[in-house]
Amino acid sequence: MRDELELHGVVLSSAPSRDFDKRLSVLTNEQGKITVWAAGAKKPGSRFMAATRNFVFGTFTLTAGKSGYNLRDIKVNNYFEEIATDLVNACYGSYVLEFADYLAQENLEASEMVNLIFLSLKAILNPNLDNELVRRVYELRLLYISGEYTEEPPFPCSQACAFAWQYVLSTPIMKLYTFTLKPEVFEEFASNVDALLGEVMPHNFRSLEILKTLR
Repeated sequence: MRDELELHGVVLSSAPSRDFDKRLSVLTNEQGKITVWAAGAKKPGSRFMAATRNFVFGTFTLTAGKSGYNLRDIKVNNYFEEIATDLVNACYGSYVLEFADYLAQENLEASEMVNLIFLSLKAILNPNLDNELVRRVYELRLLYISGEYTEEPPFPCSQACAFAWQYVLSTPIMKLYTFTLKPEVFEEFASNVDALLGEVMPHNFRSLEILKTLR
């Protein structure tokens, strides 16, 4: 029997493989992004069916395979089922996963990124927070974690915008979603995040394209 290992993380994407299997992209605290094969996960009644969907956080028991890991068991900590009940929230949540999947690397500890995803999904579900602000804060902090950031906003901006930029880069993640911005300051902040994104990672995300059609 192959040695089993336990990794803690979140399912970033799930795709069908063969008739009844799934191929997962999982971001783990310990080993960064990994590919996980879940045999039989699509079979009716499979104990893996619900546990191998996007947004699932848990402890994955795995064995090493030729092209990734094979799923042996999973202990789910959070399904985030409620995020799918609202189409707009679902799009923002999907973008959180897409963006992380694009930036995450293999064999690189990613506990801060996993925590950021968890708190960002919680923030999306908070009716008192604006999802566009959550999106921009998430983008900047994830770029910071990935080392693809600038200490100051790329464009000249107000003191309030510059302060928000520094706050997102430096504050503990648990306190990240505890502020709001006036509309004019948010526009500055969003424009500067867009400028940074354009420099480091020109890429079109499907979830953002869908969001545009909903506005």
